[in-house]
Amino acid sequence: MRFASLLLAAAVACATPASAETWPTKPVKIVVPFTPGSATDIVARAVTERLTPALGQPVIVENRPGAGGTIGAAAVAASPPDGYTLLVHSSGHAANPALFAHLSYDTINDFAGITALANLPNVLIVAPDKGIKNVAELIALAKSRPGEINFASAGIGSATHINAEKFRARAGFEAVHVPYRGTPEALTDTMTGRIDFFFAPLVAAFPFIKEGKVLALAVGTSTRSPLLPDVPTTVESGVPDSQYDFWIGLLAPAKTPREIIDRLYHETSKALASTELRDRLTALGATPMQMTPQEFDAYVKKDVASVGELVRAAGIKAN
Repeated sequence: MRFASLLLAAAVACATPASAETWPTKPVKIVVPFTPGSATDIVARAVTERLTPALGQPVIVENRPGAGGTIGAAAVAASPPDGYTLLVHSSGHAANPALFAHLSYDTINDFAGITALANLPNVLIVAPDKGIKNVAELIALAKSRPGEINFASAGIGSATHINAEKFRARAGFEAVHVPYRGTPEALTDTMTGRIDFFFAPLVAAFPFIKEGKVLALAVGTSTRSPLLPDVPTTVESGVPDSQYDFWIGLLAPAKTPREIIDRLYHETSKALASTELRDRLTALGATPMQMTPQEFDAYVKKDVASVGELVRAAGIKAN
């Protein structure tokens, strides 16, 4: 009996490396926990188009939206760690532990990072009729009318909301949050002047900036956007520690074999290095954001802590 157990243990030990070496032998599913056409979905599909020939198996995107991305994330966390079910999530993944009181998964311990994919800037916009020409003038107006000016977001806890809250907190003024069901509605009301300012996704706001329908005061990311090279960051505009990187990244269930993680990292990195994909991301206002699996794990862990602190301080709760 003991000999049979030892043989079984040896067989199991040998099976994992072998399966990792031959992976994949069937289609790979990537869950995107947002709707088709969202920024996360667009980036995921752009990358997976190049993973299919690289892996020799179809890589299929499955949209499972709802509850701020937690429904899709929960499904992946509960999946077998065999490399056949992956997750492309956004920086909302780091905010959700603080936004939702009871998640069915552990954001840090139930996932293994593969790599970051892209950084998509939000841009601080105002209506031209507001007469606000720069960040300093916006802050001065807000401080002269405490709690009277408002700002839009694409929903409570969204990247547009977190970006604005961080900027507002670091700049030291109060403002009224007006959440919308999505970016288009928030953009419309910003253009008409009903909203005083909005940290809009650059990919959505860029056409209106070019047409002069809104004025770009600053980008919310750590560095300037290639699409708006003359527009400063909020930090450059005099608000220290106000940067917020809206990242999109690729993850797997925890305990996925390291050989599979490394293969996915290698193939994804090659895709992100291609001129075609880099040009496509740039056209979306995004920049590739490559990291090793270890670097991405550390980045997510740090983001969970910093964004969680901000969410709790601002009293933000998902509804």
